[in-house]
Amino acid sequence: MNYHWNWGVLFQSTGVGSELYWHWLLKGFGWLLVIGSVAWVIALVLGSILGVMKTLPSKPARAIATMYVGFFRNVPLLVQLFFWFYVAPTLLTEGLRDWWFTSLSFNTSAVISAAIGLGLFTAARIVEQVRTGIESLPKGQSNAGYALGFSTAQVYRHVILPQAFRVILPPMSSELTNCFKNASVASLVGVAELISQTKTISEYTQNNFEVYTFATIIYLIFNMTLILGMTYLEKKVRIKGQIGGAV
Repeated sequence: MNYHWNWGVLFQSTGVGSELYWHWLLKGFGWLLVIGSVAWVIALVLGSILGVMKTLPSKPARAIATMYVGFFRNVPLLVQLFFWFYVAPTLLTEGLRDWWFTSLSFNTSAVISAAIGLGLFTAARIVEQVRTGIESLPKGQSNAGYALGFSTAQVYRHVILPQAFRVILPPMSSELTNCFKNASVASLVGVAELISQTKTISEYTQNNFEVYTFATIIYLIFNMTLILGMTYLEKKVRIKGQIGGAV
């Protein structure tokens, strides 16, 4: 096989106006950031709420959180994305359906569906991280809060959660990077994100090795940046005498 190496492939013209192939790759990375960021916000907020609910004395609260985790962790992410893209819009009211199918562009609706699906999927994992962090704390912490006259909400807000989130920062780093890596499956519902654009460029140019190498480098640099940022944050908020803290 005679393979023609071309490491300058990204600087070639796409044939669409003045765009070069690296412009397509950059746009794909931009959509990856949008999907991953929105999904992470959804996952962090919802996962934290449900994680707290799973540690409350209330049986209904614990049951709701447990059912959520059981459902979203056992249904494949791809199936969930297909549901939010193909099924969920048909369940909307007539006005919202018209807005969804006629007012929104195909890529925008796909991005929204992907972000929601990925956010709900990742939230189920964060629930367990938050629960583990809360349960790792000594019971005396919450008892001291109640002894001071705090309500349950105040105990969680001022005593438990600030410490629990410090404890779970290391595993949360993995969840953060996984959230952005999993955003690549959005290409299967039509989002022109990084993997989708990489595939398109490789099909147009036939320089598969070079194009996928560049995409791999982008993922490595971005995820390493996220990990370094989380490591720095972990060191800044670390408390002496706690798990992972210096004495």
